[in-house]
Amino acid sequence: MRVKARKIGEAAEADLTPMIDMTFQLIAFFMVLVNFTQAEQDARVDLPASKLAKPPEQVQEQPLTIQLAKIKGSNPAEFIALIGGDEIPVGKELEGILVRERRAFGRMGRPAAGVIVIIRAHKDVDTGKVQEVIEMCQKEGFERFRLRAKEEN
Repeated sequence: MRVKARKIGEAAEADLTPMIDMTFQLIAFFMVLVNFTQAEQDARVDLPASKLAKPPEQVQEQPLTIQLAKIKGSNPAEFIALIGGDEIPVGKELEGILVRERRAFGRMGRPAAGVIVIIRAHKDVDTGKVQEVIEMCQKEGFERFRLRAKEEN
């Protein structure tokens, strides 16, 4: 390879295109990453307010989030479970989804007993319905639960 001799006083210029491209890729990556935290919250779930509610002190490692949302226009109020964006009636179908989730966590090397189950229930959901969901989870071996509520000022 032959190198050309530079003239004295000629400035070397760097091509900044790859660095700018990488910067935009990092920005896009972090924007997508931040949006995943909001994906586990559904607008149909209006959490109850509580003076005792406080944000978690530590980040939970890949929890299982179950949301109990009110079906619009249902009178009396009816509720469905939301897991990963799927609408599931509380009952046998939810039990099947919990079996699937337990197996998935098991394949990742995480036993169900160590997985945190976050339950976000609409403020109008009967306590008995929340208890029913917790019992279904316990039947599949999940033991750690967190209930979500809005922080009351």
